[in-house]
Amino acid sequence: MARVTVEDCLDNVDNRFELVMVASKRARQLAIGGKDPKLEWENDKPTVMALREIAEGLVTPLSVEEKVVDEDEAAMFLAGVEG
Repeated sequence: MARVTVEDCLDNVDNRFELVMVASKRARQLAIGGKDPKLEWENDKPTVMALREIAEGLVTPLSVEEKVVDEDEAAMFLAGVEG
């Protein structure tokens, strides 16, 4: 398994703060099993997998935000709340 560096990820994300937010949201999606990994899982923890996906350009800030909105809408629908 190749080591992932912050610099690898910053090629696809604007700054370190955004990297932390995107990586944490994606890692949570992977950890709860709601989303499938976009790379082969090499016995990595969800945080490492999220960083690998970001470094490869497979996960962007926009793609993670869209998924969060979709999950929120689904939760509201299941709860019977109309938004």
